[in-house]
Amino acid sequence: MTTTTPTSAPLAPASAGRVAQPRRRGISLTMLRIEGVRQLRNPYTLAFTLAMPVLMYVIFGASASYGTMSAGHGNVSFYVMVSMAAYGTAVAMSSLTSLAATESKQGWGRQLAMTPLSTVGYAMTKLITAVTFASLALIVVFVAGMITGAQADDLWRWFAAAGIILGLGLMFGLFGLGVGLFFNADSAAALASISMTFFAFFGNVFMPLDGIMLDVARFTPLYGFAALSRWPLTDGTLTTGQTDPLWMVLLNVAVWVTVFIVLVVAGVRRSRTRQ
Repeated sequence: MTTTTPTSAPLAPASAGRVAQPRRRGISLTMLRIEGVRQLRNPYTLAFTLAMPVLMYVIFGASASYGTMSAGHGNVSFYVMVSMAAYGTAVAMSSLTSLAATESKQGWGRQLAMTPLSTVGYAMTKLITAVTFASLALIVVFVAGMITGAQADDLWRWFAAAGIILGLGLMFGLFGLGVGLFFNADSAAALASISMTFFAFFGNVFMPLDGIMLDVARFTPLYGFAALSRWPLTDGTLTTGQTDPLWMVLLNVAVWVTVFIVLVVAGVRRSRTRQ
């Protein structure tokens, strides 16, 4: 009697039962385009980032009778132009990064996990959008300045001021990120923009301060940023005749960068506690 040896069932492939993970990739050009269009349709972004800096420059720099007066290595119009470009950059960086943080808290990160876009790619897309709008704010104000008579003794001073504004403006991306993580989604972006406007009024950005107001302004987050942005024009000399030493404005920037980092860390811990 012959016995039949049962044949074993074919082995299932090693990959059976596993959910195929999407291949992660970096920046998505489609998402970058969507983000850009989305912000162009956002009235708050247009008002605080683009319209307000230009309007403030036109009122206090271009149309003012003292705009053609000498100021450092240029004129007052150039001084006001740089100040308003610095303000617009700070608002753009803070408001747009705060939106990124609130989207993450609302569960957008879990949605992205089902797409090929990596977390780093998402963060880079948001950062590029913020830097793009900061650059746009700067360009719009600088073009308005060139049209209306803002002058500097040398061409390099224009590029130096623009480079300082965009480079140091990244610090306010930390501020916006911290605000977005720490506060609820409904108020984070508005709070970031309003805070920048408040800091600008009391940080010697919108109008020249003197006396005790100037002493207080030196401790505000926009003071060092604006002072360094105007450095190619003024070499640290204020409209009141006083001179800020370079170490002091650098210290102001360093201290506030540290404060913003602490705010981000606190915001991350707070958002994890809520979860």
